[in-house]
Amino acid sequence: MSTVPPKTPGWLDWHPSPSRPAFTLPPGTVDAHCHVFGPSAEFPFAPERKYTPCDAGKDQLFALRDHLGVSRNVIVQATCHGADNSAMVDAVRAAGGRARGVATVRPDVSDAELRGLDAAGVRGVRFNFLKRLVSAAPKDDLAAIAKRIAPLGWHVVIYFESADLEELEDFFATLPTPLVIDHMGRPDVGEPVGGPEFSRFLRFVDDNHAWVKVSCPERLSATGPAALDGERHAYRDVVPFARRVVEEFPDSVLWGTDWPHPNLTDHMPDDGLLVDHVPHVAVTPELRHKLLVANPARLYWPGETV
Repeated sequence: MSTVPPKTPGWLDWHPSPSRPAFTLPPGTVDAHCHVFGPSAEFPFAPERKYTPCDAGKDQLFALRDHLGVSRNVIVQATCHGADNSAMVDAVRAAGGRARGVATVRPDVSDAELRGLDAAGVRGVRFNFLKRLVSAAPKDDLAAIAKRIAPLGWHVVIYFESADLEELEDFFATLPTPLVIDHMGRPDVGEPVGGPEFSRFLRFVDDNHAWVKVSCPERLSATGPAALDGERHAYRDVVPFARRVVEEFPDSVLWGTDWPHPNLTDHMPDDGLLVDHVPHVAVTPELRHKLLVANPARLYWPGETV
């Protein structure tokens, strides 16, 4: 019997009893960024991982989906599982058409493996450039992967720090697939919305017709307040950045919970209150419908009625 590895010290578990959101999500809402971790006894974590999370399997994810009023999920491969997509694929299949997946693959992935992932519901791969999460992100390997997946109609999800965009944007522009940017490119919300760093990000999005996930305010916020204890106006310092993206790119923004919120050490947000954050960044019903329903449906379930 496999043993459950000890969790990385200081990292918090997901919120055990999220509140019921005051904001009612529209029918067809997609949580376009979430993960599954294990359970490790069934789906062991990768030996080369840089962290060990708590177990957070598909049953817990689907329970949260139903509790929040979400219709569908996009399950993104977690770095703790490396390039073994078994847990993610298992969750996508178990969702019965109500989930899509984003995988991590290596350059030596076979065509048969890619076809198998596609049949299971995978629609993209993730390239991670955060040094604290991956040892290296070799551009030649990533370019080769992007070339392999392009014929499938997949996209590339890119995760980077805003300060690193200047050195990465030329490489990103060469990729032969649509681009989806995690967590608004992790802006420094202590800087002005109209400052040079975020302006560069907005130009990059525009020039590359990229999709942007308006997600993870709990990870970006410096001054809060946190989404805890009934706080329905959380992470106010993030709101101007997210609202700017939603209003400038209304047809290419996505939203996600980031459940189960890996590697948080300061606080673990109440996912119900994260739903209540949405109307602060998408201020009209039309913008909210695009963000939550129409855009992710077009990207992940094209041609299907919502």
